[in-house]
Amino acid sequence: MAKDKILAPEDVFHEAESYLNKEDVGFIKRAYEFAEKAHEGQFRKSGEPYIIHPVQVAGILVDLKLDPETVAGGFLHDVVEDTEYTLEDISAAFNEEVAMLVDGVTKLRKIKYMSKEAQQAETHRKMFIAMAKDIRVILIKLADRLHNMRTLKHLPAEKQRRISNETLEIFAPLAHRLGISAIKWELEDTALRYLNPQQYYRIVHLMKQKREERVHYIDEVMEEVKRQLKDVDIKAELSGRPKHIYSIYRKMMLQKKQFNEIYDLLAVRIIVSSIKDCYAVLGIIHTCWKPMPGRFKDYIAMPKPNLYQSLHTTVIGPKGAPLEVQIRTQEMHEIAEYGIAAHWAYKEGKNASQQSNEERLAWFREILEWQNDATDAEEFMESLKVDLFSDMVYVFTPKGDVVELPRGSVPIDFAYKIHTEVGNHTIGAKINGKIEPLDYQLKNGDIIEMMTSKHSYGPSQDWLKLTQTSQAKNKIKQFFKKQQREENVSKGREMVEQELRAAGFEPKELMTEEQLKTVLEKFSFTTEADMFAAVGYHGITAAQIVTRLTEKIREQQEKDKAIEETIEEVNASGQSMRKKAKGESGVRVEGVDNMLIRLARCCNPVPGDKIVGYITKGRGVSVHRADCPNVQTDHIKERLLEVKWENEQSEKRSYHVDLEISGYDRQGLLNDVLQVINEAKTNIMAVNGRSDRQKIAVIHINILIHNNQHLKKIVDRLKQIQDVYTVERTIQ
Repeated sequence: MAKDKILAPEDVFHEAESYLNKEDVGFIKRAYEFAEKAHEGQFRKSGEPYIIHPVQVAGILVDLKLDPETVAGGFLHDVVEDTEYTLEDISAAFNEEVAMLVDGVTKLRKIKYMSKEAQQAETHRKMFIAMAKDIRVILIKLADRLHNMRTLKHLPAEKQRRISNETLEIFAPLAHRLGISAIKWELEDTALRYLNPQQYYRIVHLMKQKREERVHYIDEVMEEVKRQLKDVDIKAELSGRPKHIYSIYRKMMLQKKQFNEIYDLLAVRIIVSSIKDCYAVLGIIHTCWKPMPGRFKDYIAMPKPNLYQSLHTTVIGPKGAPLEVQIRTQEMHEIAEYGIAAHWAYKEGKNASQQSNEERLAWFREILEWQNDATDAEEFMESLKVDLFSDMVYVFTPKGDVVELPRGSVPIDFAYKIHTEVGNHTIGAKINGKIEPLDYQLKNGDIIEMMTSKHSYGPSQDWLKLTQTSQAKNKIKQFFKKQQREENVSKGREMVEQELRAAGFEPKELMTEEQLKTVLEKFSFTTEADMFAAVGYHGITAAQIVTRLTEKIREQQEKDKAIEETIEEVNASGQSMRKKAKGESGVRVEGVDNMLIRLARCCNPVPGDKIVGYITKGRGVSVHRADCPNVQTDHIKERLLEVKWENEQSEKRSYHVDLEISGYDRQGLLNDVLQVINEAKTNIMAVNGRSDRQKIAVIHINILIHNNQHLKKIVDRLKQIQDVYTVERTIQ
């Protein structure tokens, strides 16, 4: 994957032609043309045309040799989020499969959230659920994040740190989980460059200092290995494996080591044609150089859950320096670099790939189950991080099957990983043939045999504190939901009522059918019993329910308080100011006297217009036209008041009005407009005009009028002027 080269669309098509047929290449070309049209006129922070980004994302996906729908999704991944086009448009232009992939990576921006963190968590939850249904969603997202990281220098420092931190927390571990090391390492190294530039460049400098020495050493080792392999007629491809900066940084930080204490800075990778040759090469390596104790790992016999297979050994090489050697087949190498993406490669066919990897991807299927038990997106992400981003331990069943669990897991986690009923009926555990307590922390290589009983009363509440995996915690919670539902419903209702009384509210007044229905919809519960049961078993807090039940009352209280504060401010400013303000505006607030009132300049309301009052902070009430866009948002509507004109037909006062007059740009048009207004005996406060190449003239004019009827007469006269097309009242 070229980091620095900016791919042109033709480069992507050319690479696609190496493994796709003409029809499929035509399909992704249509996706590019669609994206180019949709993003026309849009630019990135770097100043480049926006379409460059989708092209690079699609380029990363064709490097992975993914199917045409995924590559098309790469071209189209930002269309719904950043343009006028919808998922329905994409589905109609391509197919539902492409639309589903695009939807999976589209951020949630049209929904309002309490905080940016909540919105981000909800977006991630949406992406993970889509990923659990189709793994290609995350492949597009990883390609998108990879290119964004490559161009991060164009963003402010604060954003660079936030995005880099998110990359290390979520996307790099995801790439690792999927086995895509080609993307994982670059994401980690780039993120470190922005999060800790001092350490990053220090390691780069240290690596450069002895680069020539290391290259010479590796060349010497490879020549020796080639001679040995030639003697036994094994064909192999050898290369020096570069050590990644973030990997060195982590070892230095976690193991408190200096740079020169990192053993695997020097590494050789040997790729052979068969598994038999892998073990033959291992024997030759151990014959040539002495292996270091405890540094041999056989990931061929016991593959990692992310599909990774290879033999790893560290030996004392020439000159006494530690040397790491990795031995694998070509197929293993492709999986090591591209992970699950290698199994989605177009050449294997999607259906076959899905079937062959169904068991290996069981973890992602569990995501759908987890999200049903999470009360909100932030809780979902926290539970997900435990399983996704923890260091892992690998233990065995009595039959020798490998089970992967987060570090710190206990036998109960293992039991629920095997089966729900095994977990629910657990009474003890044997570790390596010896009975151990249920809080025993599992270690790599442990052989675990669970002890169960049909007469078990089920899990204990204390197990929730012991377990590490989200799967175990959720299964235990589900057990208590079923066993104690009635008790939890009663307990939950009582907790909500107590919370309401503590907040100074009467439960009967607020816990009406209509109010509770609103809360059910908010938290996605089907019935009141489900909601109160969730409160009873602490799946959701009583405070969260009460916050929703009292929302409207609190909003009204804040509104009333704002009115009182405004009246107090007016009283403090003196009676003369109040009289003057009221007299000048010609507007009164319903039910309130002596209110400081001013007419909004953005829409310049006049008698006869439908109006609303907006409670400002420190400047009384601002009166707007009811159709003014500045008072249409939900936040503003909370502070609106009912106001009325004192006398809609009065001609004692004058009001500003902005008009926009458009017409054919002929000589004398402006004079005709000014003459009509003068004849109406109306003062002109400001006027300006312009015309374009199509000879369309636009005149903006501010005049004083008495009321809506007065304005209508002037507008009607203006419309009668020859070559005038439109006369409109404007809002600033």
